[in-house]
Amino acid sequence: MHGRAVAQEQSPAARARPEKGDRLVFVAGPKAGQPVQADDIKQGNPQVLAWAMEPKSGVIRNASRLNQVLLLRLQPSELQEETRERSADGVMAYSAICTHAQCAVTEWRQEKGVLHCPCHASEFDPFAAGKVVGGPALRPLPTLPLSLEGGLLVVAGRFTGRVGSSQS
Repeated sequence: MHGRAVAQEQSPAARARPEKGDRLVFVAGPKAGQPVQADDIKQGNPQVLAWAMEPKSGVIRNASRLNQVLLLRLQPSELQEETRERSADGVMAYSAICTHAQCAVTEWRQEKGVLHCPCHASEFDPFAAGKVVGGPALRPLPTLPLSLEGGLLVVAGRFTGRVGSSQS
């Protein structure tokens, strides 16, 4: 199994950005590598990290940290229309990589309603398509549009913008 995992990480499919039809799988924890159900993402809970997985081959797109996404459930009625259209029953997927200096966006600050990057304090509004609301980032967090298939979270399109910093 270890040999397969190494080969997978070196494959072009594992480096490729998430594609329409990919399934989302957990990055870590007891369900690591398992598909993410919409019901796994609870409103008010911290964000969950996920990778996209090509459904036919089972290749997880984890050979580039730029492919990591964060999942967060928000109240659909509180989302701007453009944002709501990219969600699956209120579950949003954003790049987990800050657009300022490519640090990991690791904090959901529920009291402020923002995603926070602890490296340089950039903050993003997940209710408004990842718009920058604080800090040095100049571009919003790219959204990964989602859909549901039998309760599973499925990628519905490509990232809405360039992932990572402008220098990447």
